[in-house]
Amino acid sequence: MKKKAIFILFVLVFTFAVSPKVNAQCSMCTINAEQGVKNGNTQTAGLNTGVLYLLSIPYLMAVIVGVVWYKKYRKKNIHLNMKKEPFNLN
Repeated sequence: MKKKAIFILFVLVFTFAVSPKVNAQCSMCTINAEQGVKNGNTQTAGLNTGVLYLLSIPYLMAVIVGVVWYKKYRKKNIHLNMKKEPFNLN
């Protein structure tokens, strides 16, 4: 289990450490941002970051739900001392 956790942590760190520059904007937003920056407008500088932020939120929520589900419903090693007598569940 420890090796698996270390491997997953390594993959996550490597995934976020080596990330290419991403431009996640539609063509209209790109043109408006470029024209705004050329004209001295500083409000459009964070547009790409905002789009990437909005894109990442659903994936982050899915990961959180998955981790909570895994932690809550995973099998636990429980030993029950029951007598060797047959019993009915009716």
